[in-house]
Amino acid sequence: MLWAETARDGSRGDEVARSPEHLVWLDMEMTGLDPETCVPLEIASVITDNELNVVAEGPNLVIHQPDEVLDAMDEWNTRQHGQSGLTEAVRSSRVSLEQAEEMTLAFVSAWTEPGRSPLCGNSIGQDRRFLRRYMPRFEQHLHYRVIDISSIKELAARWYGVEPPAKGESHRALDDVHESLEELRFYRRTLFRTPTRTAESKP
Repeated sequence: MLWAETARDGSRGDEVARSPEHLVWLDMEMTGLDPETCVPLEIASVITDNELNVVAEGPNLVIHQPDEVLDAMDEWNTRQHGQSGLTEAVRSSRVSLEQAEEMTLAFVSAWTEPGRSPLCGNSIGQDRRFLRRYMPRFEQHLHYRVIDISSIKELAARWYGVEPPAKGESHRALDDVHESLEELRFYRRTLFRTPTRTAESKP
């Protein structure tokens, strides 16, 4: 069954115009970093407008994986996903990888036009590698560009000595999406200013 999402204002995605101005925020939790040998465990998505206001919150999906996959995780992932409760949630989940792609694509498609909205998040190129490997139809719906908050974080620290806002350590997908969004709001307030129009810039 496809995901039908309700926006914060109560409207449904299929009742409003899709907008190329919408941004797709996403985070995945995986068994490791290599998409050739590791697999997704959880995926969450959020749609915002250009002003970083949340338009709609998508499905937060825990993806079933067999015990042999979970038992093969390295020490860090075994500890982290065990402490967060994700490992047990994965064991009890009935959502397949294919269903997770279908539901996430249905949600994002309700709010965005094909090939128009960039993918946003921290180190989002890593998530995109897994999307390309395991959710190719969804990955192809997105614009080829990304908005990587980690790149802004690096430049803010290197150029201006600005430290990022404190984050939680839940390492759960939806929490990480909202933390990435809040981080970009912080950089917008702290670093980004409306350009002053000079005489040279006038047409």
